Amino acid sequence: MKTSLVGNAHLIEGGTAALKSLFALLQKEGIETHANPDIYVREYARFGADDGRALRERAMLRSTSGGRRLFIIATPSMTTEAQNALLKTLEEPPADAMFFFLVSSPQALLPTLRSRMQTLKLAPSENDDLVDAATFLAVAPEKRIDMLKPLLEKDDDDKRDLRPILDFLSALESRLAKFPDGLRTLYSARKYIQDKGALLKPLLEQVALLTPRV
Repeated sequence: MKTSLVGNAHLIEGGTAALKSLFALLQKEGIETHANPDIYVREYARFGADDGRALRERAMLRSTSGGRRLFIIATPSMTTEAQNALLKTLEEPPADAMFFFLVSSPQALLPTLRSRMQTLKLAPSENDDLVDAATFLAVAPEKRIDMLKPLLEKDDDDKRDLRPILDFLSALESRLAKFPDGLRTLYSARKYIQDKGALLKPLLEQVALLTPRV
């Protein structure tokens, strides 16, 4: 399994939405992604410390084919404990292991963890977001609040899958690079949304009311 990718660990913005683009890159690099026993793919609503330790244990196993093993982790967020658990894995990775972490907002990760990974910029996959970021930013706040309903209509806050919400905030962030006030609102929302017991509706309404119209 040969590849020109540099290093053993790679960081990709986009969460699960970037999986299609990553598989396309791997195919281009000559890596067979279909029915390959040495490619381990997992999606998490939230990657925790136990998940980090389980990944390290899995990475210590031998390859089935005798070639490189790829570990692809897609998640909207990682706990601080999980990131610290991953540091050891990335400092001393098994020689035949290559890691790909697909997260909604790489900037939210610990700098010490980001420094151990190569950041990959991938072409965006086909947009299947529940709320279109460009349209959201172009309309009045009252309309924005109405647009948020698909992100909030299912499950209570404790059981909700945060991936669509964090992907939406990341899409807004990429379009608000020139608006510091809007970015501060997004950073604050992302920070508190991931807290246990966070009230998502008022947090997202703050985003609707405070981000600039562009």
